[in-house]
Amino acid sequence: MPRPQPAHASRVLRARWVVAASVVAALLGGSLALAFAQSAPDAPASLPPAVPSASASVGAPDYDSLPVQPPPIPTVPTVTFTFVAAGDVLPHQPVLDSARSGKSYDFGPLFAPTKPYIQGADVSLCHMEVPVAPPGTKVSTYPMFGAPAKLVDDLAAAGWSGCSTASNHSVDRGFAGVTATADAFQAAGLGYAGTARSEAESTQVQFYNVVESGRTVMVANISYSYGLNGLPVPKGKPWSVNVFNAEKADVQPILNAAADARSHGADVVIASVHCCVEYVTQPGGAQQKIAQRIADSGLVDLYVGHHAHVPQPIVRLDGGPGGTGMWVAYGLGNYVSNQDGSTVGVEETANGVMLRATFTVSPADEVAVDVGWTALTVDRTGGHVVYPISADSGKVGKLSASTVKKRWQLVADAVGKAAPEIAAPGTPLADYVMHNTRTP
Repeated sequence: MPRPQPAHASRVLRARWVVAASVVAALLGGSLALAFAQSAPDAPASLPPAVPSASASVGAPDYDSLPVQPPPIPTVPTVTFTFVAAGDVLPHQPVLDSARSGKSYDFGPLFAPTKPYIQGADVSLCHMEVPVAPPGTKVSTYPMFGAPAKLVDDLAAAGWSGCSTASNHSVDRGFAGVTATADAFQAAGLGYAGTARSEAESTQVQFYNVVESGRTVMVANISYSYGLNGLPVPKGKPWSVNVFNAEKADVQPILNAAADARSHGADVVIASVHCCVEYVTQPGGAQQKIAQRIADSGLVDLYVGHHAHVPQPIVRLDGGPGGTGMWVAYGLGNYVSNQDGSTVGVEETANGVMLRATFTVSPADEVAVDVGWTALTVDRTGGHVVYPISADSGKVGKLSASTVKKRWQLVADAVGKAAPEIAAPGTPLADYVMHNTRTP
């Protein structure tokens, strides 16, 4: 037998049906809604006629006939960024003496004049030619280098994003030196490429990710050396330093690394190549073959050379990605060292080049590269301070105006006229850069 409902429950039920009827009336029109309402339990004998809704008076909208608005197509911004690179970081004993600060070192004053140029770029790469001395061991210099870790800290303070580390001195202090170098760079927040502490690390790509208007451009740096001064690659660790056969111009290891970087998303690949003949301004045949074969691969956007200790030509070779050519700086000379005409008999060793490139990456991922150069010189007798110079610099440090002009002329003659001189610091163009991003 049905359970009797209290009177107030019946009123609530009727009210709910009336509300439902009103809603249906608005949607379906009066007649159908009225029938729905009259079917309610305990409905009154008569209800006022339903008020037709606006939709009922004009007919229900035909949604199929409404125009479809396609979603907006996202725009891909063009990304433009600046890049600088310099020559060998070569801390001979007199350089260490100039940087000595109590029981430690301070290389900051040596790099200070170049800081505006370094910090005026979005991405900046130096070349760390020597390893860091392993913890608990003494700092050493030529011929078996082992630099203080403070050098890496001060390179970071000067504004460098990272360094290439594959050179003929990479294993001067054995595998412990390779490890100490990577540890120092990691602690300083700098990127590094060319040496590795483990096989897994050797498979990682060193990226510097440039972000502009929400778009990220991945810039890869790969680093290879022609050899190790006759020293063996650390036993059982063939992956600890990147080498290639320069005598045969066998660049396949470099191309493999560039292809791997591309497979991991690189939009731009910069190859740091440490070779070939020292103290010679004009690149030899093997050096030219190496650069041309890299250009022919279409995998590398910019070639940055080291090791000669003197400035060498900057040229644009045929080839490059998309066949639009590839800029080559055969050798950037020295960034900081104790070399000049009085120490090694070659005047050009007192000088270096700061290469500046502007990269423009189109929405279609096409990369355009423009390059220029700034002459550098080291005031060896004035504390090994590194100065940017031009023909009109005049006296800097302890160097006379005539000496500065002569040194500038040596740089200008070496690099040639393919790229313009840049006599002032640049400006970062991107929103920001994610430094030291390693991708397996």
